[in-house]
Amino acid sequence: MTSTIAIQKLQEELDKRGVPKDEYKIDQASIPEVPSMADNYDLVITTTQYTNPNGKPVTNGLPFLTNIGLDQTMDEIIKHLDLKPTK
Repeated sequence: MTSTIAIQKLQEELDKRGVPKDEYKIDQASIPEVPSMADNYDLVITTTQYTNPNGKPVTNGLPFLTNIGLDQTMDEIIKHLDLKPTK
């Protein structure tokens, strides 16, 4: 449930910043599924404590649930993924 809320908020924030949907892909997975999926993605966003053994960067997704530090988290995601916001 929390990951679904976080994904919805992430999508809202990307839309609000004018990031075109064809510039990124969002998927949802449980923590045990992450290692098998990580090679297909550039960034892991998690709402729980996680150390990624695959070497992929991990971003704390709690700001999508609390709104605390959300702008900073979005700036980090946009910078890391080299997204091009238009707003």
